[in-house]
Amino acid sequence: MNEKGKLYLIPTRLGDNPPLEVLPLSIKKIIEQLDDYIVENEKTARRFIKRVVPNKPQPSLRLKVLNKYTQQSELNSFLDPCENGLSMGIISEAGCPAIADPGSDIVSIAHDKNITVVPLVGPSSILLALMSSGMNGQSFAFNGYLPIDKNERKKEIKTLERRSAELNQTQLFIETPYRNNQMLADLVSVLNPNTRICVACDLTLPTEFIKTKPAKDWKNSKEDLHKRPTIFVIQKD
Repeated sequence: MNEKGKLYLIPTRLGDNPPLEVLPLSIKKIIEQLDDYIVENEKTARRFIKRVVPNKPQPSLRLKVLNKYTQQSELNSFLDPCENGLSMGIISEAGCPAIADPGSDIVSIAHDKNITVVPLVGPSSILLALMSSGMNGQSFAFNGYLPIDKNERKKEIKTLERRSAELNQTQLFIETPYRNNQMLADLVSVLNPNTRICVACDLTLPTEFIKTKPAKDWKNSKEDLHKRPTIFVIQKD
């Protein structure tokens, strides 16, 4: 019986900076070895692989696409190369696979199939924001996207603030980049004036902006967050 291949979780950049400025050499070494990948977008994954290993032949790559349109019934077959002794990689669109990312479904199946899972080191916008916020890193929660409806969103912001105070827990969330400025305005209008807000924007990029201050001090902010990837972090003491 052939030994099963491994499933490597391969982080990517958070922006368009040179890969090896933010990724360790181990990422390059693994990509050099692998031809089978599970990716969110084939075009951007191929571009990333080429940036990391320029001499790798593109025709040799075998990519399966995993995104919100992929049927659950298709997922079991995605790991067939591992079952046949070939190691595979999962590549996210940005940051770490399986963190706020559909890759977690594949990782769960890998465990069920007794396939070894190997997480590789790389940038996670969630952890970088938490690290740099000055807020509680012992207890925290990532809440994904808040509701789009304005009233529902404001209600959820108050719920997260209350949870933060009751549990001494940092709350993190994201917004569609073109609504970032409105999200910050809603936070300022809804939160207690002394509740701390951290805005962590363009992490690892030359335009990186990270600032923590009370809600009341964000009222006259001049920072334009429009269409810039941003993590919002709050904590009420």
